[in-house]
Amino acid sequence: MEKLAELFRKKISSTSLDFVRSLEGQINWDARLICIRGARGTGKTTLMLQHIKKTFGNNLSKVIYVSLDNLYFADNSLVDFADSFAKRGGTHIFFDEVHKYSDWSKALKNIYDDYPELHIAFTGSSLLEILNARSDLSRRALVYNIQGLSFREYLNLLAKTDFPVLTLEEIIENHESISADIVSKIRPFEYFEDYLKFGYYPYFLEGKDDYYDRLNETVNMILEIELPLLRKLDVSYIARIKKLLTVIGKSAPFIPNTTELASKIQIARQTLLQYFQYLEESRLIFQVFKESRGLGTLEKPDKIFLENTNLMFLLGKAETNTGNVRETFAFNQLSKNHEVLFSEQSDFLVDKKITFEVGGKNKKRKQIKEIPDSFILADDIEFGTDRRIPLWLLGFLY
Repeated sequence: MEKLAELFRKKISSTSLDFVRSLEGQINWDARLICIRGARGTGKTTLMLQHIKKTFGNNLSKVIYVSLDNLYFADNSLVDFADSFAKRGGTHIFFDEVHKYSDWSKALKNIYDDYPELHIAFTGSSLLEILNARSDLSRRALVYNIQGLSFREYLNLLAKTDFPVLTLEEIIENHESISADIVSKIRPFEYFEDYLKFGYYPYFLEGKDDYYDRLNETVNMILEIELPLLRKLDVSYIARIKKLLTVIGKSAPFIPNTTELASKIQIARQTLLQYFQYLEESRLIFQVFKESRGLGTLEKPDKIFLENTNLMFLLGKAETNTGNVRETFAFNQLSKNHEVLFSEQSDFLVDKKITFEVGGKNKKRKQIKEIPDSFILADDIEFGTDRRIPLWLLGFLY
């Protein structure tokens, strides 16, 4: 344990508090069991270490952070580790990469039930199942989902600004005054294009030259390691899922012909729908439907998006279309806190009441003007007017 404590203190000493994501302030850290779930590369580890540093400072005697891919846990159980830590007066344990530990859910349940003096926070893959895990932690754990940086966070990080989160209602009702205030402090389009290409995953801070190499490695690790580990998928099928993701990447967002696509990938139609589900759970794609669907329901999606625009530039490369990038950005930012459905009359129906059509600066409301609560999300404009809202402003929703 001493070695783990030493590694923890080393990590804390190198953790910067210059930029802390807003999710850190939204988590109820007083809860006894907290799960932070998200795709690889979205900043789960940093978020947890920053909270420790903010909360405990240099007084680290009662807290510890450990990554469960550490070789220590090859020979030592999680429960024994928690027991030893509690006997030394420890009160807060932060487990990282919990999915790397076999039977993690049962171990966490036992620690939670048997050591009421301990507060436990843990991170895991977006594929992590809390509800369906064998020990069902859903009644015990508060679950928070983290996604990549919003455009607002990207601006705050790079431009050293302090813009707050906006609600969709605030944007719709006050976008003219809000955009004017923001533009008086910063020029959004000085940053927007780079955000769409490089700004979603925090590791862009380590350099843009190898950003897509890192992103490609992230995608491969999700497909080759996390999917087989957490969905028990035979590794021999991974090549087909990669091929499917490449097909989606070159044309997303698109309306899939499942029969044709299944034939192209050489799999059964039902298997194709299952692969869509895996890719969505991995936070690599979004499936869009006309109606809300139940948990675990396998249905043909009406449209498929890549999860974020950075993935579009990785997978689509030269075939990336400006209109598709705009729609993907809008869907990504809206879907964080809202239900986004497919619409026959427009691009999106949000929360079953707000209609959005996405386009360039000259986009007209002709096709949606008769629809109540309908708006244009226009790119290439700094300021909006009436029902024309600047597209970039959606980047302030989280």
